Amino acid sequence: MTGRVPPLVIAPSRPSGRDRVPGGSLVATSSAKEVARAWENFAAGEDIETGVRPEILASWYRCRDRYEVDRTLDVAPGARGEEAQRLDNGVIYTSLGGLGALAGQEVERDGAVVTVTDGDGRVLGAWGDPTALRRAELHNLAPWSSWSEEATGTNGMGTSLEVSGPVTVTGPEHWCQAFHQWACAGVSIRDVVTGAPVASINISRWNASLSKLVPPWLTKAVACVEQEIYRRAIYEADKVIGEFTKKCATASGSFMAMDRGGNVIAANEAAVAMLGLAGETPIVAGATEPAERWIPDIAGLPEVVRWAKERAQGNAEWSGYARLPVCPGEEDTPLTLRSVVDSNHVVGMLCAFGVQEGEPYEGSADDAIGPLPRCVIGMRKDRLVLLAPSEIRYAEADRNIVWLVTERGRIQAATRGLENVERLLTSFGFRRVHRRFLVNLRRVAEIERGIKGELFLIMDSRDHEFVPVSRRHAPDLRRMLGV
Repeated sequence: MTGRVPPLVIAPSRPSGRDRVPGGSLVATSSAKEVARAWENFAAGEDIETGVRPEILASWYRCRDRYEVDRTLDVAPGARGEEAQRLDNGVIYTSLGGLGALAGQEVERDGAVVTVTDGDGRVLGAWGDPTALRRAELHNLAPWSSWSEEATGTNGMGTSLEVSGPVTVTGPEHWCQAFHQWACAGVSIRDVVTGAPVASINISRWNASLSKLVPPWLTKAVACVEQEIYRRAIYEADKVIGEFTKKCATASGSFMAMDRGGNVIAANEAAVAMLGLAGETPIVAGATEPAERWIPDIAGLPEVVRWAKERAQGNAEWSGYARLPVCPGEEDTPLTLRSVVDSNHVVGMLCAFGVQEGEPYEGSADDAIGPLPRCVIGMRKDRLVLLAPSEIRYAEADRNIVWLVTERGRIQAATRGLENVERLLTSFGFRRVHRRFLVNLRRVAEIERGIKGELFLIMDSRDHEFVPVSRRHAPDLRRMLGV
């Protein structure tokens, strides 16, 4: 690993005049004072759009409005007991721990601390300058503490778990005032299959800034860990395809295989015809590469897959079933999921359509809609944009990035994942009409039928945008619109 990690520079090589202040205080610079004023206004309940970097302001909104984090918090809470049982990524944590220890040796001379967390923001290890470590412990920046945004507000570790790419949080950009004299930079490591964060690495420094070279270093340093995740994803796919091939020899009817994230890896001819996957060659042959897998457009399936993974954990014999709207215009179809387990971990699911065996799915309280948002947060260049739901005509997904189409233009949503945006907007009359599109039904002006019977929604804008409707969602859409 040593040969693969670039040199680490923590301290700025030559402080600028703007940063050179008495005592080197992070809160004494003119830029920090501006952020501090914005923080005071925002913490008092005002809605602001400027004066703070967009990624930081988006985090403040999450902390204030969604997580309701106490801004006077001065000590991070301990991790909940159930989180201690979730260390199922041993190889990843071992690699990341080695990286943290190596970086800790390099930052010791600069008075910095390196921390590694799991995907829930629970600190697994801390290395670096002994004096800085003791100061960090005063805030419980130490193993078995929780530094997710939900627990501790805006910070390098927690915020990096909410977004992709490296994150810096300096001085008063922290949501909790007690942490305003820390500078930190973190980056998350994400599961290539599910897109969820599995870990993060963070560098913190007390009352002194970090070099601009730190975020690029973090990005390069975690590449070796991400390679391990990719290799594991390929191995798991091979395992699932192997089980799928065995079952296909004896199974009749429509049958498919999914990875841990609910993406289709393989399907037999009957399932290909049912799901409209003609021409999806990688799916028929077996999609080992994560980018070649197919995202099913079946309402409710992601929730069922999450339920099945939890129920099947460590049990290679588990099976369960649910009834879902698989075929448009027909009654819900039963489908049975059977776990594919490797080394006591669920690596995928085999799914048989028209079969009803095992434990029944009864839904979950987690599927209920949460509190309504005060506003929908978007990002455009270096600004945060606050949108009323009525301003949004439709949302379009580009993998995990979601674009909101509004009268103010095309704006990137601060929330990642179309499913998450859908949960925010369902109560405002938005409905999924395609695996990539979420539409405000109040903004639909016309419906057009294509040559082959496909539907397109024409929005009430000057440009009259066309939004495709998948054949799966067409019956429900006609019912909701009364056509």
